[in-house]
Amino acid sequence: MVSRSYSNLLDLASGDFPTFGRGEKRFPRVKTVTGVLSELDDENSNSASSDAPSSVTQERIIIVGNQLPLRAHRRTDGDGGRYFSWDEDSLLLQLKDGLGEDVEVVYVGCLKEEIDLDEQDSVAQTLLETFKCVPAFLPPELFGKFYHGFCKQHLWPLFHYMLPLSPDLGGRFDRSLWQAYVSVNKIFADKVMEVISPDDDFVWVHDYHLMVLPTFLRKRCNRVKLGFFLHSPFPSSEIYRTLPVREEILRALLNSDLIGFHTFDYARHFLSCCSRMLGLSYQSKRGYIGLEYYGRTVSIKILPVGIHMGQLQSVMNLPETESKVAELRDQFKGQIVMLGVDDMDIFKGISLKLLAMEQLLLQHPDKRGKVVLVQIANPARGRGKDVQEVRSETSATVKRINETFGRLGYKPVILIDTPLKFYERIAYYIIAECCLVTAVRDGMNLIPYEYIICRQGNERLDETLGLDLSVPKKSMLVVSEFIGCSPSLSGAIRVNPWNIDAVAEAMDSALRIPDPEKQLRHEKHYRYVSTHDVAYWAHSFMQDLERACRNHVRKRCWGIGFGLGFRVIALDPSFRKLSVEHIVSAYKRTKNRAILLDFDSTMMLQSSVGANPNNEAVRVLNSLCRDPKNVVFLVSGQDRKKLTEWFSSCENLGIAAEHGYFVRENNTAEWETRKPLSNFDWKQIAEPVMQLYTETTDGSYIETKESAIVWNYQYADRDFGFCQAKELLDHLESVLANEPVSVKSGQHIVEVKPQGVNKGFVAQRLLAKMQQKGMLPDFVLCIGDDRSDEDMFEVIMSARTGPSLSSFAEVFACSVGQKPSKAKYYVEDTGEILRMLQGLALASEQASRNSSQATKPAIIVRE
Repeated sequence: MVSRSYSNLLDLASGDFPTFGRGEKRFPRVKTVTGVLSELDDENSNSASSDAPSSVTQERIIIVGNQLPLRAHRRTDGDGGRYFSWDEDSLLLQLKDGLGEDVEVVYVGCLKEEIDLDEQDSVAQTLLETFKCVPAFLPPELFGKFYHGFCKQHLWPLFHYMLPLSPDLGGRFDRSLWQAYVSVNKIFADKVMEVISPDDDFVWVHDYHLMVLPTFLRKRCNRVKLGFFLHSPFPSSEIYRTLPVREEILRALLNSDLIGFHTFDYARHFLSCCSRMLGLSYQSKRGYIGLEYYGRTVSIKILPVGIHMGQLQSVMNLPETESKVAELRDQFKGQIVMLGVDDMDIFKGISLKLLAMEQLLLQHPDKRGKVVLVQIANPARGRGKDVQEVRSETSATVKRINETFGRLGYKPVILIDTPLKFYERIAYYIIAECCLVTAVRDGMNLIPYEYIICRQGNERLDETLGLDLSVPKKSMLVVSEFIGCSPSLSGAIRVNPWNIDAVAEAMDSALRIPDPEKQLRHEKHYRYVSTHDVAYWAHSFMQDLERACRNHVRKRCWGIGFGLGFRVIALDPSFRKLSVEHIVSAYKRTKNRAILLDFDSTMMLQSSVGANPNNEAVRVLNSLCRDPKNVVFLVSGQDRKKLTEWFSSCENLGIAAEHGYFVRENNTAEWETRKPLSNFDWKQIAEPVMQLYTETTDGSYIETKESAIVWNYQYADRDFGFCQAKELLDHLESVLANEPVSVKSGQHIVEVKPQGVNKGFVAQRLLAKMQQKGMLPDFVLCIGDDRSDEDMFEVIMSARTGPSLSSFAEVFACSVGQKPSKAKYYVEDTGEILRMLQGLALASEQASRNSSQATKPAIIVRE
């Protein structure tokens, strides 16, 4: 059961509801019944809640995360009450620095502490009025299934490349945990909807806890300006595809306008999953990566998060920090400190780091007594058997190393597994000569960034350490190549944490590198980290989100699908769906009709396994061809022999084979050739090249036609086939540069054919022939489903202003599916095309019956 504050937050805030600095503009959504939100359509409302934005209207961003950036405290004055303060360590709070002072920020999330049911209403109102935070109160049982269940047992291990091969490794998929995850995301969506102004506000959702939230928000506001950032790794498609709800999560993320990742690897894995599981392809244009999804462009952002410079520098200025640094200076006098700071979990590689330290002391006896590894182990965020095992293994390894190499006054490894205050951790950064991060998989890991800033220090700390202020600072990093910050730290020593010997050697190298080299590396790292802080990251993300949402108002949007299969179709206002009623009405009004149909989009049903045309489609074609007002042409890339065999029953059907190289006006006419060639010697050049790619691309094959040769990779691995097709295209263009042919790529094909041969020629020829016969077309229907059909669309659309069409001609250029096209109409699939053609055929049959009845002689019976 959802808490009471979840159902009546706006009722509590009625009256003096805060406007968050948006002038007189109030939230354009109100509660009419407890727990129910009613839409107020801005187009039809002239009330104060839908006033036009004024010059003083502030931009507002709603930031949604699993936890609010707040801390709860108990009062010590005896009443036991609770008060709240900002959590300065929270990334969600720190990113405000990059959003500008004129931007209002509203937070939606859970509290870290459980709030009693009878306190939830007052707490919700306090947080909303004081901090502009909207809390989502989750029942403990639901929260346990959501966070400790689905998030930590399924998503977190899988995203860190741990497969549930046994019940001990993450556990088998539990449908009830997934349902809890979905339910919590719905609750978060409700909380966002209580405060959002859909046409004005931006929404920024954070991390894997809320990956299906974009669907619930998009369902309620088709034009919501929505960004999502994933702070964990995104696994390769081979790992991700094991998740039973893989498509639901992918489609939910694609309901965002912008999806952010820390590294290109994570983004590449996501794009690969979209390609392999959803059949989507991406394009890079002017430095931006975008996925076309039902007419919407979903942008991909790649930028690692940074640290909060101001917070670190303010802590370094504290007297407590200076005192702690002095204490550690004396404690480790005459020793070299190497530092590790990690959470106590299975992916941070603490045991691997300890084994590398052990190996270093074994292979380099001179380091004994001089080098100390300080390992700070923060409490694990999750819970379970694996955390206990890591803690036990770490303690046992530390004990063994200290017993083997330690002596009086010297412990080679110091394990700190109790919580440290932030200034204490800063002090360890400052005195450490080298920082070690050996995580086997981690989303970002900001420890190296914090270490670099702390090593830069300040004057007071330099004096405490007795450093010469004129000497450049130095630092050294040994980092795992499997963490998100690794690509941005080009001066670090990158290691494979699983290779213990290599890590030990890297540790030794980090200590032996001359000081001038350490100074150069530190300067390079400091320049990057100090300029790419959390404010820079947030500002850059919001800039890209604004760019991604710029065209929202220019498109017509509507939602389709149920549940997590919901998506929004966004189309250009001039690109609209072709209804059967509309085209049938135009069909009945006209007398000279030209109909051009692509074979694959009209004759082949999507569920069809064989290559033969659909029987019902052939019957409908025959019916259309029998109408004397119609001239019907079937345009195909197939060879003429097959087409002749398949459509032998269609006497009046015109056929263009091999994209228009061969043309026949009806069943009894001879085949005409578009552009006769004296020879096809170029095939002897193209075919061996294609054969080479066929042998190296499993599932591909070659189609040899009379006028063309085609390499088809429809059944090959999608990504590999696409890469091979690009290579083959370049290869063929190179070797055939002096031949009278063109090399084109299409849907899963690379084709070589004579120059000047395309489907547009068929459309031109048809219109010209009808004009010569005195049948100036007043109705043109052209249907196609791929790139090769765009030539036909271009011809008939440009013909509207020429002499080849009637001045009042009805022109229908129709694409199959919503995608960028020169057509002005679209239909969803081949099934819709068949229903439309059936409607046209029925209209012809009815007209024929009416005509025959009208011409029958009247019979008069006399008595």
